[in-house]
Amino acid sequence: MIEQTRQSKTRAPSLVKVRNLTKKFPVAAGVFRSATHFIHAVDDISFDVGMGEVLGLIGESGCGKTTTGKLLVKLEPPTTGQILIKNTHIDAKLSKAQPIHKQNMKLLDTDDFADIAHLRGKNLKLFRRNVQMIFQDPYESLNPRMTIYDICAEPLSVQNIGSIVEREARVAELLALVGLTPPETFLFRYPHELSGGQRQRIAIARAMILNPSFIVADELTSILDVSIRTGVMNLMLELREKFNISFLYITHDLAVARYMCNRIAVMYLGKIVEMGATEEIIQNPQHPYTKALISAVPIPDPSIRRETLELKGGVTKPINPAPRCRFFERCPLATPRCESSDHPPLVEKSNGHKVACYEV
Repeated sequence: MIEQTRQSKTRAPSLVKVRNLTKKFPVAAGVFRSATHFIHAVDDISFDVGMGEVLGLIGESGCGKTTTGKLLVKLEPPTTGQILIKNTHIDAKLSKAQPIHKQNMKLLDTDDFADIAHLRGKNLKLFRRNVQMIFQDPYESLNPRMTIYDICAEPLSVQNIGSIVEREARVAELLALVGLTPPETFLFRYPHELSGGQRQRIAIARAMILNPSFIVADELTSILDVSIRTGVMNLMLELREKFNISFLYITHDLAVARYMCNRIAVMYLGKIVEMGATEEIIQNPQHPYTKALISAVPIPDPSIRRETLELKGGVTKPINPAPRCRFFERCPLATPRCESSDHPPLVEKSNGHKVACYEV
């Protein structure tokens, strides 16, 4: 049922708009010397995330996926570009915990979107209520000195929401919602007493405690045993359906992206090289890098052989890259035009299917 709903869901109005987002990290800077070399971790990318949509961000390690996620939750400041989030009213989405939430999120912007780069003070605090992140490693993201109750209730404490009794009720409600039942047996345990899957469910509960509209999930299941990955993924889809939450789902696993995401954006060295509906990307990849990724996925049927696309060389260093196509040195389709021109823009080739390649 979840899978059918996910596949049939049409594009919703945008909740998040990313425009020309860039993040550069200086290399070898000193107190008396400014940096002349920069790592282009994220380089001039643009995309939207719709309300209730799961956008998958895929690519190999070091391509800029996690940095993009951190930028969207304001854990890192962008070098240039805009991250616009639509004004939402938290009160409208609350369930049993509605009485403890007194304030709506009010971010002032002319077209009902706010650029998070300019949020300060109270507006920034309210933004934190509406946007959350679930980190990759549940063994590192949970404080080992805090109980499960303290971990999950801390966002309520920071936001001055509810009394102690109301916070405990809210935490118990969320633990039950993420499948940790009976919740009373988990409230005052410590992270080291839980399994990896249970810890990741605690991380999900902590992210959900304030009823956010947008969550960045960074490699949510990559560190978990295969046997419990499906349960966590189904939980995320159930939460999305129940609360109409939007997700940026960061992963390197195409099978996970296919199961979880409405759309996929493929990143390579800080650039988005292809973006479109999940099945369209999987069944009809256009960019050579996307084709190489999909051709590397093993097929369980030994009677079926998939043609492997061989790439040249290795990954280029992202330090002061040449303005040409980032994939030029490895691309089997590269031409003199690719070398002499700037990185190709992301152009729509069919209905919602965008590709950044001169030769496609």
